[in-house]
Amino acid sequence: MTVRLVELTPENVKAACDIQVKPDQQKYVAPVVESLAEAYVQPSTAWPRLILDGDRVVGFVMGAFDPENEIAAFRAGIWRLNIAANEQGRGYGRFAVEAVAQEARRRGQSRITVLWIRGDGGPEGFYLGLGFTPTGEEIGGEVVGELTL
Repeated sequence: MTVRLVELTPENVKAACDIQVKPDQQKYVAPVVESLAEAYVQPSTAWPRLILDGDRVVGFVMGAFDPENEIAAFRAGIWRLNIAANEQGRGYGRFAVEAVAQEARRRGQSRITVLWIRGDGGPEGFYLGLGFTPTGEEIGGEVVGELTL
C-alpha cells in the first residue's frame, strides 16, 4: 500500500465530498461535506485530511487538536472517519487512526479520543479493536472512547 494523508485543496475537494460510506453506516457518521464546513469555521482546531492509496481517494479523516478545551474529550482526537464503501476492510481506517495518533504525539498529547453512536453496523467494534476504551462518559448520546498514546 502507498497510503498517505494529504491536505485538502481546490483540486481534490470534490473527490472528498464524493466519498460515500455504506448506506447502513450513514446514520453513524456525517458526510464529508458537513465535516469540511465544520473545519472551515473552526480552522484553528480542525485537521481534515484525505486518505489516498496511490492517487486513489479512499477516505477522509478529520482530527481535532484543541489542548486548552475545557472538555477533555475535545482536546485531541478524531472528529470524523469516512472510508469509502468499496474501500472498507483494507486497513485504511486503521492507517487514519494511527496518523491522527502520530499527529497528537507530535503535538505533545498523550491520548486521543473519539465519540461513537452504539448500534448495529456502527463503529464501536472497529474502535475497540484498535485499543480504544470507553471512558464511561457520554456526550450528546455518544460514547467517548480514549486511546492512550
